[in-house]
Amino acid sequence: MAKVQSHTDELGSLKISKLLTKLSIPATIGMMVIVFYNVVDTIFVARYVGTMAIGGLAIVMPITMLISAVGMALGVGGSSLISRFLGAGRVDDANTVFGNLLMLTLTLSVGFTAIGYIFPDYLLQLFGAKGEILPFAKKYYMIVLAGTPFIGMSMAANNIIRSEGNARMSMMLMLVSSMINLILDYVLIITFDYGIEGAAWATFISQVLTFVFVVYYFVFSGKSSVSVKMHNLKLEVEFVKELLGIGSSSFARQGATSILAIIINHSLMAFGNEVDVAIYGVMNRIQFMAIFPLIGLVQGFLPVLGYNYGAKNIDRIKETMKLSFITSVVIGIVSWVVMFGFPDAVFSIFTDDIRLIENGGKYLRILAVFLPVIGIQMLGASYFQAVGEAKPALLLTLARQIIFLLPLIFILPNFLGLIGIWIAFPIADALSTVYTVFYLKPRYSRMLRTLEVGNPDFAKPSQG
Repeated sequence: MAKVQSHTDELGSLKISKLLTKLSIPATIGMMVIVFYNVVDTIFVARYVGTMAIGGLAIVMPITMLISAVGMALGVGGSSLISRFLGAGRVDDANTVFGNLLMLTLTLSVGFTAIGYIFPDYLLQLFGAKGEILPFAKKYYMIVLAGTPFIGMSMAANNIIRSEGNARMSMMLMLVSSMINLILDYVLIITFDYGIEGAAWATFISQVLTFVFVVYYFVFSGKSSVSVKMHNLKLEVEFVKELLGIGSSSFARQGATSILAIIINHSLMAFGNEVDVAIYGVMNRIQFMAIFPLIGLVQGFLPVLGYNYGAKNIDRIKETMKLSFITSVVIGIVSWVVMFGFPDAVFSIFTDDIRLIENGGKYLRILAVFLPVIGIQMLGASYFQAVGEAKPALLLTLARQIIFLLPLIFILPNFLGLIGIWIAFPIADALSTVYTVFYLKPRYSRMLRTLEVGNPDFAKPSQG
């Protein structure tokens, strides 16, 4: 148990630069593995199944991710609470939060999955499955949907592992999941020629096995600093409200992504065709490649800030904020150089379809314009999650996708045609970043002043 405690203690004692590196690099490596898997998975589907199959994946992914995002969202809420409670020495409360998190995640993810099976055709058509794409989308959907409760539970657990400061184990969880999926892709798509269904079975099996790994870590390994007993599974209203409040911003982010996917897919079909939907499917994976180091940074940032917020350590909070924001800009510049300078080469990694490469490379440059500052918006929303302020976290999470991007997607194509859809993305990036800076700065300063005065209820769940 001493080894576990050392992970938590480091959140309040290790030098911030070393701590962020220690937590962010394993998270980034884990995300890199997932990116590598997504690249290879798309290559398998594109080269061995076909371009329309990529369109099918583009349709199904936002549906299944919306359901599994229940676990991710509640996990973010749980990690925020647990980090603060561990920082304040309230281990019993941390255990209760963990038990409540498990019950909520299981109940909600199973419920949403059941709804997904009741209305498959409606949901697929709602998300834009038409023409040649529809049969590929349905085959993939009917198999992979069954794995969403497993991946939801795994996502929730992974956030808790990070909140303990055990970033290496979190990385291993992502590594195991992606490598199993990759191996099964090769076997089922190439060796046995199962096509799009092979890709779906590979995803489902890897999700189940990842969940088994999670159960082993928390129940049998003895390496976790939180544990759960039967009495912890009884829902506590105070903690449930906090889990839902803080987690709502993460769920809203995925919900907004799914809503946008519906609108974008329909807009691409209206102003373009199935090839444009396939381009969007590849583009999503390229965007993920560009921002995965930022996601890793955020995953390191959250427990460090949350713990030191709970411990009321002002100097460590300031240094965490400064280093994280500077690092995010540096990462964004590197991604911009690659995507803006070599768009065709990046796009050709995924496909040899000349239609996708020529048009996709052109659109990729448009999307990359404001990559250097996108991390500012991500960290701004994450700051409010870390300190337990649900409403500001939700607002900043929705700023890019709902407040700015959604209206632009509706408006610009009517004047500019297909290109207007792609132009909407960098404009939304710029506007949401400016909004984040002006919203965050005074509230961050006020928080520091409050800490300097002192607040005895600092680690209690907030009411948003």
